[in-house]
Amino acid sequence: MSTDRREAADMNHTNGAPVNGHPRGPARSIDEESDQTDENIFLFIPNLIGYSRVVLALASLYFMPLHPRRCGFLYSVSCLLDALDGLAARKFHQSTRFGAVLDMITDRCTTTCLLVFLASAKPAYSMLFQLLISLDFASHYMHMYATLSMGGQGESHKNVSASRSKIMNLYYTNKNVLFVACALNELFFLGLYLLCFSSPRITPALLPSNGGPGNLTSPVGSSPVEPFDPAPSLLFASPFSAAAMEMARANKMSSTVPWILTIVSTPVMAFKQVVNVIQLVKASKWLAEGDRRDRKMAGLGPQAKTEKKRR
Repeated sequence: MSTDRREAADMNHTNGAPVNGHPRGPARSIDEESDQTDENIFLFIPNLIGYSRVVLALASLYFMPLHPRRCGFLYSVSCLLDALDGLAARKFHQSTRFGAVLDMITDRCTTTCLLVFLASAKPAYSMLFQLLISLDFASHYMHMYATLSMGGQGESHKNVSASRSKIMNLYYTNKNVLFVACALNELFFLGLYLLCFSSPRITPALLPSNGGPGNLTSPVGSSPVEPFDPAPSLLFASPFSAAAMEMARANKMSSTVPWILTIVSTPVMAFKQVVNVIQLVKASKWLAEGDRRDRKMAGLGPQAKTEKKRR
């Protein structure tokens, strides 16, 4: 840069006058501006794949209330692309902090939206779904915050040492374990979603009746004609689902495949929730370690007071 341009840049940085009606930000030196590339991080290939995941997830939400087949297909493709963006990041050397956060936010939001639907379709179990949502968000937020505050800005949340947690080290460092756990966890909830549209065991409102409400003499496999009206209960809410009833009347879906998906993925889903609990506990302890260290350096706490008295 020439002397005149450098002097002009210095004047622009030091001048405190507003620009276009907006106050200036803190001045940045020429060296600070030249310590980064001019690449557009938002157009990296893995991030473009991440945007497509968001679009597919939004499309699945649009079809979720009434079209389980379309929703299930779009939701599954969105989840499978989660593995593709990681491969692209390693192949093209385009791993970024923005991409990692985009990936995690997409995962959390899509799973939450599906659980919200399940909570509305199955009000008797809405508290369970709400607890799963809370656990998922709390464990990941606590883990990310602990990693950034205790491990430093450049530390990845996937770098978990075996000394801190063997299960989390296996979960985050073994790509096969991570992929299978995340994929089958999503598959479990997707199977439950499909069962809301196909299985009378999950949605008793799908049971047919021949002699009016409450008559269960009809075979379960027959085509539904009238909705089953369960007896009122103070403990369990009615699991009636209007969307499920419409699809059941049309007799468009069998419950065999959804049951297989749900049963096969149940153990892995349970393992994923155990990992979430461990992640929450370990992150809490890690933050507490930092708090105790900071208090000791600040001269606070009973030990520091004892040492001051001795002096």
